[in-house]
Amino acid sequence: MVFPTDTVYGIAVDPLNPEAVASIYRIKGRDAGKPLQVILAAAAQLADVAEDVSPEARRLAERFFPGGITLVLKKAKSVPSTVVAGGETVGVRVPDHPVCHDLVRAFGRPIAATSANRSGQPSPRTAQEAMAQVGEDVTIVLDAGPCPLGIDSTVIDLSTDKPRILRIGAVPVPEIERLLGVNLTALA
Repeated sequence: MVFPTDTVYGIAVDPLNPEAVASIYRIKGRDAGKPLQVILAAAAQLADVAEDVSPEARRLAERFFPGGITLVLKKAKSVPSTVVAGGETVGVRVPDHPVCHDLVRAFGRPIAATSANRSGQPSPRTAQEAMAQVGEDVTIVLDAGPCPLGIDSTVIDLSTDKPRILRIGAVPVPEIERLLGVNLTALA
């Protein structure tokens, strides 16, 4: 299923269905070693998918969830290894988009997702852009107009002692640095 978020359109599947998870990799032409992210309806669900949620992760979630940030945390045992490409961490996000919130709430648990584009191609800001890239391979498209931010989420790895920016995106790095009281450039 293609769905809108505050940042870009994504592809969502049931993380507990290995065939559905495999379909995302096939549709995107995604490297099997790259994990998917997990979309939550609310920050309160963090403990369902992540272990040892640090005070820094809690501060970022309180400030930027819902919003354009993905937190990489140590995964909980409940997160299937197929979703995280066999890794020990999980990217967690709570998008700020009513259709996305409704989708996750209606599903009743977190969803596995990634942007609705072919690997290496631009992330889609509209349902039409998503359809142009992956439309022939999906059965449902939720079109809610252009994504408000139109840029991928900022990804920050909080799974070790030193936070690290993995992707610069919708949330400016200086805002994260101020909130955490660290210079992330110096940690890279």
